[in-house]
Parts: sequence; structure tokens; C-alpha cells
Amino acid sequence: MFLSINYPSWIHPQIFPNVPALGFLRWYGLMYIFAFATAYGILTLLRKEGTLDSKDHKVNDDELFSFFAAGVVGLLLGARIFSCLIYDPSHMYLKKPWLIFWPFQNGQFTGLAGMSYHGGVIGGFLGMLIWCLSKKKPVWKWIDAMCIAIPLGYTFGRLGNFLNGELYGRITTMPWGMIFPAAERFSASKEWVQEFAAECGITLTESTRFVNLPRHPSQLYEAFFEGIVTFLILFFIRKKKPFDGFMGAMYIITYGFFRFFIEYFREPDMDMGYKISKDPNAPLYMNTSFANISTGQILCLIMIFFGLVIIGVQLFKKYKKNKKISN
Repeated sequence: MFLSINYPSWIHPQIFPNVPALGFLRWYGLMYIFAFATAYGILTLLRKEGTLDSKDHKVNDDELFSFFAAGVVGLLLGARIFSCLIYDPSHMYLKKPWLIFWPFQNGQFTGLAGMSYHGGVIGGFLGMLIWCLSKKKPVWKWIDAMCIAIPLGYTFGRLGNFLNGELYGRITTMPWGMIFPAAERFSASKEWVQEFAAECGITLTESTRFVNLPRHPSQLYEAFFEGIVTFLILFFIRKKKPFDGFMGAMYIITYGFFRFFIEYFREPDMDMGYKISKDPNAPLYMNTSFANISTGQILCLIMIFFGLVIIGVQLFKKYKKNKKISN
């Protein structure tokens, strides 16, 4: 019995794989369009609910789009810059920063390959902050609305990673484990590989030299928990927030929580490895210890910390305000 799933052969990164002239059209880029459209749709719904209105002003479509555009521009800039500076061990972009936004490699159009979620959060926050300050809008009130809208759009980003066959997880014997074509192959001569393959129902012959083992489809885990589940949590508590800033804090805490644990199923970047580990030779393709911590997990812990700080600061401000009123 075969206890894994083959990555669908009909899925290609290109939308039109057999049309060379349209090879630059990729599913990942299209997923970004779906993501932004979805997030803007949710934000529009919140505007119609009056979430962003003040006592003397009703927010219009132009203001909403301007705010959204500022956040998106900041997100894209932050995601790209952060990815190039933090996740590039060669330090090429530090030496040649003009290549950060250069969409060609070796004469081929590749787009802006490499975007960091955590950098996108920082860039998006700065974009929204600058817009709110320049328009004299209540910062946390507007950021709260955007943070409710983001997760469902984020789902499409992770679906884009799945369609690209990238950011897959560690090897697994679970029946939903998936064999990704671009994943690392292991020598069939190793005993542990033979045992692992047998447990997955993969038959090895004498001619088999290397085998591609099933992996967690971690992109789908992230799309579900960091996207859909996080959105549902935030959407259903949006009308019960105790103060402005609460939804923003809850978003980065909830995302950070889910992402931290899903990182145990997702294989870290080969050239980054673990940032914290008792065993410097610990393999990346399987989880041998919960003490092995990746860069992504450290960034998630930082997100959770800042989310708690935001809640603490806003609660303190609310307490002082209420105390002043009562006096």
C-alpha cells in the first residue's frame, strides 16, 4: 500500500508552461493578486460596517484605497529587502544592493524571487503608520482593520508556494505526505532510508540509487492555520475588541503562535539551518528535537513578544484614561 501522495504532475510554476512567450506569467504572482483583492474586499466590508468611521467623518472609497495601497507598497518593499538582507548568506545584496529589485538573473526574467513574510509585516506596518500620521488618522484603529483583512489574503500566498513546489516540509510517514519533485533525494543504500521508504510503502529495487521521500505539505498547513483559522478568529472577535490596537496585537500573536509550531514540520532553508541547536549536525529534513530552533521561529517569538507589549501598553493607557475620568 502506497502511503503518500505524488505531487500532481500537471501543476507547474508557470500558468502557461507550454507557451514560452508567456513563461513569465506564474501562479505565484497571480496568487499575490488574489491575496490583495481578498484583503481589500474584507477591508471594504469593514468600512461598510463603520469600523473606520469617526463621529464626524465617514470614510470613503478613496481614503480606503489610499490606505490599502500604502500598506501594500510597504509590505512589498519590506518583504523583498528583508529577504535579501536576512535570508541571503552570500551577502551579495549587501555588496550590490541595486540587484534587490532587479527582476532578471542570467539574462532570464525571474521576477522578484524571494519575499520574507516577517519583512512584509515590518514594511506594511511602516507604510500604514506613515499614511495614518500624514492623514491624521487614528493609527491603531486603521491598523486593526487591516490586520483583520490580511490573513485570508495570506492564504493565497501560501497556495502560491505550493503551486511553485517550494517551501515544503520535512520527511514524514503520514499518509498525506507528499513527494515534491524538487525535494532532496536520499541514498537508497542507507538503512534508515530503506526503513523509512518501507514504512511509506515505497518499493526500492536493486537499481534504485536515490529516493525522493514524502514530506509534509507545510505550505497547506500554513495556508489553513495562519490564513483561514487566524482570519476566522479575528473576524469573529472584531466587534468585542476592548481597545484600538487589540486586533493588530492578536494578529501577530496568533500568526506567530501557529507559525512557530508549523516550523517544526517545515524544512528550514538549507543555507540558514538552525539558529539554536544542541546538535550542530542535526539534519534539516527531519525533526530530531524541539530544541532545534530556526530563524523563522525566532522571528515568531519576537512577533508574539511585541504583540503582548502592544496589549500591555494599550491596557495601561486605558487604565490611566479611566482613572483620570473617575477623578
